[in-house]
Amino acid sequence: MTISPAILTLLEKVAVDNGFDRELPRQRDWLGFASTQAPLSIWLTAVGDGLFLVALSRQNVARALEDHGTAFTHPLPEGACAARGVKDMASLHHLVRRAFQLSRTLPDELLHAFERETAKLPRATEAERLVIQRVGQDIFRAGLLDYWDGRCAITGLAILELLRASHIKPWAACTTDAERLDIFNGLLLAPNLDAAFDAGFITVDNLGALLVSDVLDTPDRRLLGLDAALRLGPLDARHVTYLSWHSERIFRTCTREGR
Repeated sequence: MTISPAILTLLEKVAVDNGFDRELPRQRDWLGFASTQAPLSIWLTAVGDGLFLVALSRQNVARALEDHGTAFTHPLPEGACAARGVKDMASLHHLVRRAFQLSRTLPDELLHAFERETAKLPRATEAERLVIQRVGQDIFRAGLLDYWDGRCAITGLAILELLRASHIKPWAACTTDAERLDIFNGLLLAPNLDAAFDAGFITVDNLGALLVSDVLDTPDRRLLGLDAALRLGPLDARHVTYLSWHSERIFRTCTREGR
């Protein structure tokens, strides 16, 4: 099926608007794009009446997009490993944007960025090591903004100036840079949740439910907005190792408080 010039223009706009600023050679009816900002190639096409397809070059990104659209077995362009289909232009924009965001964090892109940016920086003095740490923390925050789509992982708050990049296992407790820069060792949180999480007044269980410490009484829970059932979403299995560490080491209980 030949794609109309109008649809071709729309597909090109979707790619460019969502970070894919390099055009790749066209393959049949697939338009190919890469990015100077992300390690991912995509191919876009339209099939039938209002079905848009996105083919992806990386399997880990494709797996992370399983809740977006539907898997499609249309013959894929060379270089693609999977494709997702959506039925409207708004969903296509969202799918392509999420693919771009996720490719900049998975599986260990933050660590690679950190290594590139700090390779030539000195580390001899405490002040120099603090500079290295600040670079890492800035990269980590940018990665969490991408991974969580600029929203609090629990409440959905989307005011970027208020969101906090919260390590699950703190920076100082990590033994390697791989742990410190692991996207699954972090949550993007609203300020009150970030403070409560860091101080151990809340944690998240292995199924994604928010747990509130029994150290907090009912009035305090109500004031902090913790008197309703809250969940982390989406929860990846790779978060669980870090959340278990937080629950065991940081989360407060009456027993640990000596009450």
